[in-house]
Amino acid sequence: MRIDILTLFPEMFTPLYTSIIGRAQAKGIFEMNIINIRDFSADKHKKTDDYPFSGGDGMVMTPQPLYDAIMSVKDENSHVIYLSPKGKVLCQKRVVELSKYDHLVLVCGHYEGIDERIITLLVDEQISIGDYVLTGGEIPAMALVDSILRYVPNVLGSATSTDDESFSNGLLEYPQYTRPRTFKGLSVPDVLLSGDHKKIEEWKQGNRILETRKYRPDLLNKKED
Repeated sequence: MRIDILTLFPEMFTPLYTSIIGRAQAKGIFEMNIINIRDFSADKHKKTDDYPFSGGDGMVMTPQPLYDAIMSVKDENSHVIYLSPKGKVLCQKRVVELSKYDHLVLVCGHYEGIDERIITLLVDEQISIGDYVLTGGEIPAMALVDSILRYVPNVLGSATSTDDESFSNGLLEYPQYTRPRTFKGLSVPDVLLSGDHKKIEEWKQGNRILETRKYRPDLLNKKED
């Protein structure tokens, strides 16, 4: 997989070069490029924004730098995503689907957003990470990249599975415990120490339902629908 991220603030993406994602990238499991939109501005001062024709506060990202930046990486296999509060809210099902693409181009807006003509001409999909507004698309892009790459083969390592994670089967994950056996008067459930794999699986499934009912009952309603 290849991911190209178009942004006005490349320095914000340093976290994607660390930890699991950073190690996978260093091994060549996927390719990621951070592209500075300002580099494509035809303005001598590298300006990338202007006042909106509609009036009001704020600035809008101008079409020329964005168009040229996207076209510099786009090909017939590209899927162009604009991170926007207007987009469909991201869910695990869509994350898994996006992990199958060969090439993703992520466009990070800023200020009051981008010129609508870029969306009309080049954007295939708009994605939101929640019903709230951020100062730019960089943080949503990082969240999207992290969630997608976990489903790319070998990024998490061969010993790690995503099958039991929250949302993978419409339920939240069961509670997790590690050593010590007792901490501050609270003990690990005996069944997890029993060695009885059948009972452990039954405990896990029962607690998936309990955790979902406690924290996200709306998910159970969706399953019933």
